[in-house]
Amino acid sequence: MTLPGQLSDPRVITLFGLLAVSAAVWVALGLRARARRASADTPLERIWHPQETVALTPAEERAFDQVVSRLSLGSAGRLR
Repeated sequence: MTLPGQLSDPRVITLFGLLAVSAAVWVALGLRARARRASADTPLERIWHPQETVALTPAEERAFDQVVSRLSLGSAGRLR
């Protein structure tokens, strides 16, 4: 089956082909970027640290709590 009139021109067929290929590449890259962003939300594997097995003294625990409270987010979403 042949295309009627101007649609049978090889330049028009090439143009439509390029548009189809570019649209397919654009969609594929968008889906790939979305998948990459979704996988970045998954937590990383937990890494063991030697200090986790050492018991802290009450003074060390208080000092740690003070550091954590300074690093917590304030009401505006910024670090204090």
